[in-house]
Amino acid sequence: MNNIHKKIINMKQGKYEGKKAVVTGGTHGIGLATVKMLLAEGAEVLLTGRNPANVEQVRRTLGDRAHAVVSDAASITDIKALGNIVREKLGNIDLLYINVGISSLTLLETVTPETYDQAFAVNTRGSYFTVQQLVPLIIRGGSIVFTTSVADNSGYAGMSVYAGTKAALRAFAKNFAAELLPKGIRVNAVSPGFIDTPTMGVTDATEAERDAFRKAGDLLTPMGRHGSPEEVAKAVLFLAFDATFTTGEELLVDGGIGQQLTPAEKLA
Repeated sequence: MNNIHKKIINMKQGKYEGKKAVVTGGTHGIGLATVKMLLAEGAEVLLTGRNPANVEQVRRTLGDRAHAVVSDAASITDIKALGNIVREKLGNIDLLYINVGISSLTLLETVTPETYDQAFAVNTRGSYFTVQQLVPLIIRGGSIVFTTSVADNSGYAGMSVYAGTKAALRAFAKNFAAELLPKGIRVNAVSPGFIDTPTMGVTDATEAERDAFRKAGDLLTPMGRHGSPEEVAKAVLFLAFDATFTTGEELLVDGGIGQQLTPAEKLA
């Protein structure tokens, strides 16, 4: 094979050719956008979802390099089983993207112990023990990325429980970054603002509530619009593969909300 042929083959190879990734909460929204970008650039991906119908739909529409698995992040049994499935399907992995999460708009006086425990079981405990199970499979030079939220560093009525679960993930990212440094594993987080996903980030909202949430988001966001799942996915993959001298960081993907821009600054 001459050099010209080799160059042609190399040009056809995707950016993530040979990479292996696990994406939890990968059947819709930001997770699915990330999965599609990984697959488009040659990676092999195992994604999880809690809803069997959603998992089956993704399994039918994505190619052979996507392994769709039903797994409930609130179940320690499922998390342990996931570790075995990843070992069997992929072996060692380059990226673990912890994206699974649930949320609801619930004011302080209406939060119940059951809704509180469910949110922390999925978003926080599930994320923690998924990392524990899969860290042994992450290669040296690999990375972990969490999805946190602008809610973890700000205050919104009805978001106290959700914000608490995401603030815990932010703490996990910083502490895991220190703990896993000797293993050569970087740990970072993306912090989305208002993103145009099917649920608008609120799992149990009605369409009317989502529409109101969407309009409020546009008003609160200095850029004056919602972000797209693809915009967040690009940030995830930057942290995962390109930001090789970055660990313990939370990257805001929020249209400027975290910068607290004044009206005058928006117009400048």
